Formats: sequence, C-alpha cells, structure tokens
Amino acid sequence: MFRSVIAALLACLSYSAQAVVILQYHHVSEDTPKVTSVTPAQFREQMSYLRENGFKVKPLTQVVEALKQGRELPDKTVAITFDDGYQNIADTAHPILKEFGYPYTIFISIDPIVRKHKNVMNWATLKRLSDEGVTLANHSWGHEHLIRRLHGEDEQAWLARIKDNLLATEAEIQAKTGQSVKMLAYPYGEYNTAIETLMESLGFVGFGQESGAAGGYSSLTALPRFPVAGAYADLTSLKAKLYSLNMPVLAITPRNTQLEQGQWRPEMQVTLDMTDILAGQVMCFVQGQGAMKPTWSSEDTFSIRALMDLPPGRSRYNCTAPSKVSGRYYWFSQAWVRPKNDGTWIQE
Repeated sequence: MFRSVIAALLACLSYSAQAVVILQYHHVSEDTPKVTSVTPAQFREQMSYLRENGFKVKPLTQVVEALKQGRELPDKTVAITFDDGYQNIADTAHPILKEFGYPYTIFISIDPIVRKHKNVMNWATLKRLSDEGVTLANHSWGHEHLIRRLHGEDEQAWLARIKDNLLATEAEIQAKTGQSVKMLAYPYGEYNTAIETLMESLGFVGFGQESGAAGGYSSLTALPRFPVAGAYADLTSLKAKLYSLNMPVLAITPRNTQLEQGQWRPEMQVTLDMTDILAGQVMCFVQGQGAMKPTWSSEDTFSIRALMDLPPGRSRYNCTAPSKVSGRYYWFSQAWVRPKNDGTWIQE
C-alpha cells in the first residue's frame, strides 16, 4: 500500500518536469502601444524574478527538441520569444537578456524588413544578433492572416500559397543569417487544422498565442505561449503563469480552431489524464463571458460551451485545475477564430 502511494505521488510530480512556460513579447519600450508592450523596468523586473526564483531559461530550440524526443525538461523551465523583430528588442531587451545570460528567439517576417518599415530591425542588426546566439525563426513573409483565402481561391491553391510563403521565408532567413530552425509563430495566433497538417508535412513546429504551459501533452503544431503585455505585463499577473503546468489533455474536440457558420458557440469536449487532477476543481473561462463549471460526461471527460455567440475575430476558452500534489495549476487554452456573419473577416 505504502509503495503504491509513493508511486502515485512520483507519477504526479513527474508532470511538473514536463512543463515549459514559453513567454511571448512584442515591444520592450515606454513609447509603443501598451497592449503589445512591457516597459524596460517591467522587463528587467521579470528577468530578475526568473533568476532569483530558480527558473531555467532555455533556448526554444532545445525545448522543442526535448518535446520531440519525449525527454523530461527541468522543472520551472522557461523560454523567451519575441514576435515581429522590432528595433527596441535590439536596443533595450537584448542588453538586458545578455546581462542575465538568457537565450531568446525572435520570430520575423520578411516584407517589413524589405520595405524598411519604421522601428523594425534591418538585416544587419538581425545578423549581429544571430552571431551573438539569438535564434531567428519564421513569422511568415508578410505577417499575413494565414487562414484567410483570397477571393476565388480553393483549398488546394490556398495551401500551395501558404506553403510557398513559409518556405520562401525560411529560405530568406537562412540566406541572410545562416539559420533555419523550422519554427513558425502564427501571425495573430491564427491557424486551423489544414495549416497544422501542412506544417507537419513540412517538418515545422508551430506556436500560437493561446495561454498555457507547453509539454508532452501539447501539439507540436500548436504550442502555447503566454503573451506578456498590457494588462498581463504586471509581475503579479505573470507569477501564476510562470508556475503553471502542462494540462494532461488526452483528446479534444473540435480540434479545428477556425469556426464555420452556425458554430459561434463551439462545444469543446476534453479528455484528461486525471492522475493529478480532481474533477470538481477544474474551472473554465470563456473570453468575455466569465467563469464556467464544466459538465462531466465521464470521470475523465468534460465539455464547456459559450453561453453567447463568440464575437467575430479571436476568442479563447481557458481551463485550469490545481495539482493534487504541488498546489500549482494546470493551464490549458483553446483558440477560436470566427469570421463575420457574412463570411468576411474583420479588418486589422
């Protein structure tokens, strides 16, 4: 009896070692939109907190390789990422990260560099960072909404266009910097199952913008990241996320994040490994609609559904549950993308 209890506890504790928290930043600046920014003071405070509290900041490439091979990651592993390649990352974030000795990844698009967009790093700066050990990865050629088809474009033509886009971006990064890590951060966090299938066929790993810790239960074509900006830039908000665990999701339906007409209130069904979770403590949150208790159809499967139609654009269902053993929280998020009623998309 005693041995079985110890074995169960060890099994529970092993979950924490499978979790990695991937942080997503855009700007580190006081002069950029707050919704996508942290201030230099906030960023330094966050990096100091990681060091002072025993977090292990690992290169994203090492994290991905461990997930691919099913190898355990050290507890409290963190990876740091930036989207879009803004100049303030080189000017402000890079010196701070260099001071702390923290590796990081920048997801870049090519067209803004070619067009010399204001406040975007040029190739000379990116090459300098690359030479200093910064990982540069794919964010599509022009930061496109990848799930959106052009007028009159069928599925085959659309997928061929996206394939060409991603491969051309990867080739350009390699030509300019020598790097080709085959990691893509979906622009706007938008993807669907067809794009995930394409990514898998190309050998790419994909990163979304839904919250949650990544780990052995995560899809390699939809790894979660915690956005750090705006209302979520405060260290108090970030602390809970840094200690989060990879929700042990065994199955989920529907898998497709892109909603079709009549699916504006998607019912999500999730099957969990319940070894370290109590059903009564699972809580879900529908973006814009608040907290909801899930409905359990069996001892390991629950469902959650929005009470009102999700609005056009991007939404999330978030579910959390405390660990029986550690007191830390499992965290899972499902992204949804919805067009307007007439099938068109909101303009961004």
